[in-house]
Amino acid sequence: MQGTIDGFSYGIVTPLVAYLAACLGGALGLRCTTRSMLDSQSWRPGWLALGSAAIGSGIWTMHFVAMMGFTVKETPIHYDKAMTFASLAVAIVMVGVGIFIVGYRGARGAALFTGGTITGLGIASMHYLGMAGMQLNGKLDYNTFTVAVSVVIAMGAATAALWAAGQVRGLLWSLGASLVMGLAVSGMHYTGMAALSVHLHGTGSPATGDSPAALLAPMLVGPLVFLLLAGAVVLFDPKMIMGRPAGAPVEQKPGVPAHATVPHPARRPPLRPRRTAGTRSSRTPQNH
Repeated sequence: MQGTIDGFSYGIVTPLVAYLAACLGGALGLRCTTRSMLDSQSWRPGWLALGSAAIGSGIWTMHFVAMMGFTVKETPIHYDKAMTFASLAVAIVMVGVGIFIVGYRGARGAALFTGGTITGLGIASMHYLGMAGMQLNGKLDYNTFTVAVSVVIAMGAATAALWAAGQVRGLLWSLGASLVMGLAVSGMHYTGMAALSVHLHGTGSPATGDSPAALLAPMLVGPLVFLLLAGAVVLFDPKMIMGRPAGAPVEQKPGVPAHATVPHPARRPPLRPRRTAGTRSSRTPQNH
């Protein structure tokens, strides 16, 4: 028996809130990636790790906010908590790999392609692992072609967002990149959901149970609090607003002495007195 799927039981509310959550996580994560490119090697891993956690949390939050509006008329839906939080860990780790590649290698060439591909695969892996944690009286089936399209959307948009973040052109540029990242996550999610069909195991009257919102809302508290705290860190860091400094910082490498700044003298030294023509010595050898 084919299940009756409704992905928008709350209308436009859940897609809109989900998109905003993805943009928030993307904005924080990409600004942290930008910030890492403005700092020395000692602080770069911390900023990149914070950015990875922010993007991963934003992706995860977006997915399950959108899933609050997903229902199957004939059966209640439950979620396996272990699988649900495992999808969060997968998102943070895989996005982190892509972020670290771009953070250390730069947002261009092979590094950008590799980082964007891994980040996009992290978005897709989080989505389908989260769907695997959904429990209902039926079987989930996917259209292979539509699933492939969703993965391509995630990789392409994630690559574009990382490229934009790597340009380090100020706050507005990174905000634009976050909108692209939010589009990547939302577009991938709803394309993947379009590939889904539910085949029920038995027939009967529609079952009753807790709504998806009642089940998922407690799980979303932690990631949302983290995003707010990460937002506070970004907001109160001055370099996040100023963008690229006027002069690139000189990284201290072991074994290489730092270049000391040579002070310029306040007054120029006096010029040597000119020699008169009579006192100028001849440089030609004389024969005696």
